[in-house]
Amino acid sequence: MPAFEYEALDPSGKACRGIVNADSQRQARRELRQRNLTPVEMSAPRSEKASGAFQREPRLSGGELVNMTRQLSALIGAATPLEEALQAVAMQTDKPGARTRLLSVRERVTEGWRFADALGEDPKSFPSLYRAVIAAGETSGDLGGVLDRLATMLEKNRAMKNKAIASLIYPLVLALFAGGVLTSLMIFVVPRIVEQFNSFDAQLPFLTQVVVGISNGVANYGLYVLLALVIGGVALWRALKVPSIKLVFDQWVLKLPIFGRLARAVDGARFARTLATLFAGGAPLIDSIIGAQRTVSNSFIKKRLDMTVTMVSEGVSIAASIKRAGQLPPMLTHMIAAGERAGALPELLDKAATQLEEEFDTASTVALRLLEPSIIAVMGGGVLVIVLAILLPILKLNSLAAG
Repeated sequence: MPAFEYEALDPSGKACRGIVNADSQRQARRELRQRNLTPVEMSAPRSEKASGAFQREPRLSGGELVNMTRQLSALIGAATPLEEALQAVAMQTDKPGARTRLLSVRERVTEGWRFADALGEDPKSFPSLYRAVIAAGETSGDLGGVLDRLATMLEKNRAMKNKAIASLIYPLVLALFAGGVLTSLMIFVVPRIVEQFNSFDAQLPFLTQVVVGISNGVANYGLYVLLALVIGGVALWRALKVPSIKLVFDQWVLKLPIFGRLARAVDGARFARTLATLFAGGAPLIDSIIGAQRTVSNSFIKKRLDMTVTMVSEGVSIAASIKRAGQLPPMLTHMIAAGERAGALPELLDKAATQLEEEFDTASTVALRLLEPSIIAVMGGGVLVIVLAILLPILKLNSLAAG
């Protein structure tokens, strides 16, 4: 039976909105009047609205997906039926696109679809890993608990991603500012000072000649260099979409002293928390490992984890297979081994993920504290060289005048 979204007035004149199931819009209005509600606006049936809605509306953002999952976990954990929980979450969201999706999912659920299958109609908003966790929860009969763990996993992964981005913003802005200051001095200040010295027809000091040469190069070819950098950046971005090139690049990143450690910590934490969520939700072990492997961003680590999947399917322990892959942090291997011995793999995986997240926070903080003064020192050194290049001819002219 189609579901209509409505806005109506109750007997006291207060506006309300919700969903009513009816064969036609006329019957839906009749149903509302029987509830002592005065229809104000009635939408098209959900099945008609949903047919092209997902193509027109932008997909759910990461924040919207996290909030929706957390709200559903709270409602279902309180023994609220899934259909009512979906309707409650849909009705309280302010974004029409999110409401359209949730109400469409609710309609499919009321028609007898499994929750995970209903989410599969919108794969852009609900990724395959998300649906796999939901399916595991439905199979195990603990959908509320699985949703709670899923919301926690999404929150942690989102928090780590935001921290990684935020940790790069300040150094990037500082570097751009430093580059802008030095470039402005080279283009606008140095040439005007040199013009004054040229009028005396005096031999400029070597340092001043070097700075003047750099200034002329920046003024004459700066735009071309900037354009070449932009083209090179775009070319690199396009090249990294080629799997073979990205594999080589990601392997090189892992060899860097600081960035390699950070990359391993981020992917190790994401892998551990996803594996814990899937396995605790009732998914088979191999499927859980494959699902966790999909969340790894570094393609070289992801390729090495293929060995883990093969070895575990042959009966090797998870800890031994991950150790053989040799790319995830050793601490994660030890925690997995302890979890396998104690029969508490999900709990120790969560602890390992938390420790790796803390390690990422510590390492990124130290890296930033080293990077920020380095950028300031480079900018200060560049300004000092320019000042000296200007002062040396002045001192030379003064000595000549005194002589």
